[in-house]
Amino acid sequence: MLNRISEVCPGGWRLAAALLLAAVFSCAVAQPAGRPHVAEFSIEGPIGPATTDYLIRAMEEAQGDGAELFLIQMDTPGGLDAATRDIIKHILASEIPVVTYVYPAGARAASAGTYILYASQVAAMTPSTTLGAATPVQMGGAPGQQPPGERPQQGGGESEKTGEAAGEGDGEQDDSAKSGTAMERKVTNDAVAFIRGLANRHGRNADWAEKAVRDAATLTATEALEQNVIDIVARDREDLLRQVAGREVVLDTGRVVVDERVAELPVQAYEPDWRNEILALITNPQIAYILLLVGIYGLIFEGYNPGAMVPGIVGIICLLLAFYALQVLPINYAGLALIVVGAVLIVAELFMPSFGALGIGGVIALVIGSVMLIDSDVPGMQVSRGLIGAIAGVSGLAVLGLLLAAGRSARQPRIPADQALVGRSATVSDIQDGELLVHLGGEIWRASCDEPVKPGDRVTVAEQHGLRLKVTPAENSGQRE
Repeated sequence: MLNRISEVCPGGWRLAAALLLAAVFSCAVAQPAGRPHVAEFSIEGPIGPATTDYLIRAMEEAQGDGAELFLIQMDTPGGLDAATRDIIKHILASEIPVVTYVYPAGARAASAGTYILYASQVAAMTPSTTLGAATPVQMGGAPGQQPPGERPQQGGGESEKTGEAAGEGDGEQDDSAKSGTAMERKVTNDAVAFIRGLANRHGRNADWAEKAVRDAATLTATEALEQNVIDIVARDREDLLRQVAGREVVLDTGRVVVDERVAELPVQAYEPDWRNEILALITNPQIAYILLLVGIYGLIFEGYNPGAMVPGIVGIICLLLAFYALQVLPINYAGLALIVVGAVLIVAELFMPSFGALGIGGVIALVIGSVMLIDSDVPGMQVSRGLIGAIAGVSGLAVLGLLLAAGRSARQPRIPADQALVGRSATVSDIQDGELLVHLGGEIWRASCDEPVKPGDRVTVAEQHGLRLKVTPAENSGQRE
């Protein structure tokens, strides 16, 4: 057959070989992409927009690579409400079972981590770990930011309890639910209904879930297993996969059984890529705060010095990055406005000395605005008090320096503008037609002298008449440098 191709087409051998190599190469490249495996992800630290972006993108990539099980190792003190709900929605809609594992020993799934653990198809912990304390204290900024009815799609069996959870739980409303403002009760009741729905979906202890929200209750791994809050206590990942194999779980499409061979599958870790690293850096409240200040000061200095270019370019870039970060962080707009006003007042003190009125007011506004800027009690999602103190200290020193400079200027004797050069020392540089040319302050001035002098002699300005000077030899009068 190949000989026949060669007779018909002289380059047939080469063509056939090229097609064969291309087919082999494509199979070799495609084979690893579809290899069954367990996809491993990691949540460490506060849960924010960068965490959501990392998990969603990594899960989609892993599913395309042939993953048969998602394993999330978690150690978190909590996180933002919007980011947490996005992660939960993705877990509930997943076509592949999700196992959330609180690991290593000493780790915790506090606050937002408890919600994610309840949402997962399999909830697991290692010994010496804890979960709970899920009270929504300023989660995601202003209370009530998430509408009460907007919850991820729930599975069967939640309707009996969800209505009771928002109002009375098991028939008696906790006294803690009656305390606080109406908005606080609204947010708490919404969180209770949300977590009870997640518990009912997977057949876990909904009553303790409500207690974790209302009373900030916590449990150890062993206690959580005994009270049906989690499904598995595992020493390590291998032990966890052995216990997960063959377990029935609830997916959005219905009940499925985890493949028995999952314990023998290779585990492939999906780490955050450069995009996630940059997003995590920018959305760090400390970095966002610094970018905001640099951007504001850059634009202000550009406004006072048009054409400087560098302050304006740096300011615009930093301000755009700061606005991107602040749009996904829970910010207080009054705090943002105070920071802008404070920066303007501090810079205004430089150009319009007010003996401290503008500068001190600017420092006060800057500090108060910085404290108010990030409206969240979530650990790791606040501007550090140390950073605020450092910024306030630098700003205060700058204002103090301006005040000292203004004080020295005020103590200096006032000299009329047309007599500013009188008493200063100059050097004779040339004599042209009986007229002196003297070098003074980097400039050449025309001068006259009643006494003979020669180039190179030091003279002192005795009188100033417009652009002409009258000088005397330096040894005949005092000098003023």
